[in-house]
Amino acid sequence: MLPRAYDSQHCSIAATLEIVGDRWTLLILRESCRGVTRFADFQHTLGLARTVLSDRLARLTEQGLLERHRYQERPERFEYLLTDKGAELWPVLNALMTWGDKHIMADRPPVVVRHNDCGGLIDGHRICRACHRPVELRDVYREPGPGALPVPGRA
Repeated sequence: MLPRAYDSQHCSIAATLEIVGDRWTLLILRESCRGVTRFADFQHTLGLARTVLSDRLARLTEQGLLERHRYQERPERFEYLLTDKGAELWPVLNALMTWGDKHIMADRPPVVVRHNDCGGLIDGHRICRACHRPVELRDVYREPGPGALPVPGRA
C-alpha cells in the first residue's frame, strides 16, 4: 500500500495525486466545472463538513486551481473561481464520468454533457457525437440523463 504522501515517488501521477487525489477535492472540482463558486453552494451540493470544505478550497487555491475573490465586504464573503489550470482537469473529470457511466451506471448516466452549439452528446474523448467537433469545458452544458434520480416533490 502506498503511503499517504507520495514524496518518494518520482512520478507525475503521484505528484498530481498529492493535489487532487482525494474524493472531496475531485467533487469540488466537478462542482467548479458546473459553475459553483460560493462556499455555501459547495457545502449544500456536496454535503461535507465546513472544516473539510475550507481545507480543500484552501489547498486548491494554494495550488492555483481556484482563485479566491471577495464578493461581499460585510460580512466578508468569498467566491472560488476555476482558473485555467483548474479547467485543464476537466478532461480527467469527463473521462472518470464516462467510465463510471459505462461501468457503474450501466449506461444510464445521471447527467449527460451536451455541446452548446448543436446539442450533441459529448463522448469520453470530448468529441461531440453529433457534429464530431472537439469541445472544451466552455463549450458544454449539462442536463439530467436517463439515470437521474427523480427530484422530490415533482411528478
